[in-house]
Parts: sequence; structure tokens; C-alpha cells
Amino acid sequence: MRSDLHTVAVVGAGSIGCSWAALALAHGIPVHLADPAATARDRAVETVRAHLTALSASADLMDGLHLHADPAEAAATADLVIEAGPERLDFKRELFAALDAATEPDVVLASSSSGFGPSSFQDACRHPERVVVTHPFNPPHLVPLVEVVGGTSTAPETIEAAMTSMRQLDRRPIRVRAELPGHVVNRLQAALWREAYDLIGRGAISVTDLDLAVSNGPGLRWALLGPIATQHLSGGPGGMAHVLEHLGPPMVDWWADLGEPELTPELTGRLVSGVTTELAGTEDQVRLDRDRALQELLALKARLGLDPSHGDAR
Repeated sequence: MRSDLHTVAVVGAGSIGCSWAALALAHGIPVHLADPAATARDRAVETVRAHLTALSASADLMDGLHLHADPAEAAATADLVIEAGPERLDFKRELFAALDAATEPDVVLASSSSGFGPSSFQDACRHPERVVVTHPFNPPHLVPLVEVVGGTSTAPETIEAAMTSMRQLDRRPIRVRAELPGHVVNRLQAALWREAYDLIGRGAISVTDLDLAVSNGPGLRWALLGPIATQHLSGGPGGMAHVLEHLGPPMVDWWADLGEPELTPELTGRLVSGVTTELAGTEDQVRLDRDRALQELLALKARLGLDPSHGDAR
């Protein structure tokens, strides 16, 4: 399977697709970006240009962006095809069949799906062995994480090629070794959101204070090392063994008391109202500030040697 990238095709000119396109362009790789909607293609030009500016990349790299209405046409000369279309299984099955027919058999076909595993659509292809999920974390041009998930028919060399390609784009791929709804990262987020929604629904805490609790507490540490390594360090000389011996039993009791909220109209209203009050119409500025902070945090982690090692395909 090809892993040395000279040309990338991105199918879907939404937020994820434009972010993928900017990332590849910033690495000097020409991009063929496809979307059947002319309005989406028009918006993509400005969006990709803005992302390149955020990456401090030359505006001249925009010369490498080629727009297409037909996904098959965009994919025809690519070394890697990244699908970033709607999260609908019927759409993905039809699209991957067309991409499979339009490309050489050694071109990896990668989906950005946030929840579907490759097994649910790769059988629509003549060469299902080259279909894989490379699920990014939004926005992909800034956040380095990519989950690589194989399906029942995905070849080991496809996984290896996908991991290598993601590293060429300076991403941090992790190998997810089971097909699960939501993969791994979205399940971790969903677990936290479930308890957060329940606590807000109970009236135990406000939306604003809940966000402060995470962003000014465990979120700071998790951004540097992750929850397991952080837990190990909190155990002092005894490390994880000490933590589990002394805090394991009460943690099991906490698990038993975690909530199972229903997303009722009342809870939905409370969440929407709470975050609206919290941000008070500053969403655009907060988003810009967040993205700048992400870049500075990543640079700091690299400088301190806290940049995570690249995942492997074992």
C-alpha cells in the first residue's frame, strides 16, 4: 500500500475536509478537494486559506488546491484518499464503491467517520483490504490525534500505510484494535459528558462551574500526560499500585453512583441555556483564542519532551 504522499484527495469540503486539506497543503502536498455542492467548494477556498494562515504557512500553497465536483475525479491521481462526508452509512457505501473503482488498488481509502467501523462499508468495494478509518480530532489541522481503525477485511499493510501517512502529516496516530461505536476517544468523551449532564441535571453544579472544574483541574493535567499516566504520578513512589490499593475501592463505589441521565427537553434546555450564558456571544473569539492556545500548548509540550511518541501498528 502507498504511504509516501505526493498527492492527497479529500472528499467533502465541510469543516473536517477543509481542515484535512489545509494540513496536507501546509506540508507541501497538493490536494484535490471534492464536493458536489458549488457553495461548499466556494467556501472551502476561504476556509482553507484561513487555516493556512493559522498554521503560519505560505499563502502560495493555495496553488496546490484543486477543486472538483466529482469525488472519483479528485481521487484518480491521489496517493491517499480521505473521506470526510456525511455520517450516513448508505452514503459511505456508495461513495467508497465509487472511490474504489476510480483508484489504483494500492491507494489507501480512509474514512474520517467518528463512529462507523470500516466493516460496515468496506464490503461495497472490490478491494476492501485497503479501506480503513482515520478518525481525526477536530480541528485536524491543529489537533494531532488520529485514531486508525481496521475492519474485518482490512489488510495489515493498510494499517501500516495509514499510520505512516498520518505521521508524514505530523499527526499522532493511535491504533484502535477493535471496532467499537464511537471508536475510543468519542467513547471517553461520552463517558465524561454522561456524568457531566447528570450532575447538571441534578442541580449539583452549573454549566459554567462544570466547565471550570474540568478546564482548571484534571483537564490541565490530562492535556500533558493523559489520565492513566497522571494517576500513576499521583501515587508518589508507589505509583499506580499505591493509587489502586488505596483509592481503588472508593472509586468502585463512585462508579456505582454514576448517573444515567436521559436527554430530556428540560435537561437539553438547561445545557443550552447554561453554555449560552457562559460564553455570552463570544464563541468566535473563544474559538480563535482556543486554537492559538492549542498551538502554543503543543509547542510547549514538544519543547519539554512531553510530546507523545508516535503510535505504532502492532
